[in-house]
Amino acid sequence: MHQIVTELISVKFILFYILIISTVIVHYRGKVRFPFFRQLTDHSTFMAPINMPMYAFSGVENQPYISQEHFPQLNLLKDNWQTIRDEALQLEREELIKGSDKYNDMGFNSFFRRGWKRFYLKWYDDFHPSAKKHCPKTIDLLQQIPNVKAAMFAVLPAGSELLMHRDPYAGSLRYHLGLITPNSELCHIVVDGQSYAWKDGEDVIFDETYIHYAENKTDIDRIILFCDIERPVNTMFGRAWNKFFGWFIMAAAVSPNMGEDKTGNINKAFRYVYSIRLVGKRIKAYNRNLYYAVKYALMLLILYLIFF
Repeated sequence: MHQIVTELISVKFILFYILIISTVIVHYRGKVRFPFFRQLTDHSTFMAPINMPMYAFSGVENQPYISQEHFPQLNLLKDNWQTIRDEALQLEREELIKGSDKYNDMGFNSFFRRGWKRFYLKWYDDFHPSAKKHCPKTIDLLQQIPNVKAAMFAVLPAGSELLMHRDPYAGSLRYHLGLITPNSELCHIVVDGQSYAWKDGEDVIFDETYIHYAENKTDIDRIILFCDIERPVNTMFGRAWNKFFGWFIMAAAVSPNMGEDKTGNINKAFRYVYSIRLVGKRIKAYNRNLYYAVKYALMLLILYLIFF
């Protein structure tokens, strides 16, 4: 019995050291970095051990922007951008591209407060029934490209911005296709310090696990096709790792456009988790020092319970 306990403690320490090492690698991976305490509580810290194999076995270069040459199949979307644009424009006219008002979209919840809107087409192999109904031509194109794991129309309204952040999962790469844009350098995304301005009919691929932000300083709304593309990964282990966590984590984060669409288990739980977040906001409004003391104490307690 004593030997089993000793071995369990050893495994916990190994996992703890893996977390520390992988977090340091993630923190120093790009040129732009979060401050220490922001990194400590960011989701990229907790996802770091899962993401390390994605970086280590990546079949494309580990850099902020990725060459489209790796994904010639995406030319199908670019070649048909006007068809896709027309369906997005109709959705916009009908006010179907919108944010969630039911706390059922954990992944993008913080974006909604800044005016960002979306209409899901596909989320990790499942096409939304509402998308099949309203966007049949776009769905037909996406069905021809299996490595598009998720897709949506995304609107960045005039005068709005998305603050610096990392996306959590390195098993995908982000694809943007400009549909209706200001065609201006004042409407752009900055990935690890490198700027890209959206243009009608033009596309870009980037690694969303680098720190990035977006802003639209024009008076024209920006609408794009926003996709997660499966990251090419070398070795059988790397591909199996990616598929497992894509199914286990990402597929469970599906969020609906309308009532007939599926809500994943992560987002079903999010409404209850968010109630705790609201308590934190009230504490923060009352006393910021108390808020951060409670926040870091809880984080340390969780780490202690897991690893010690």
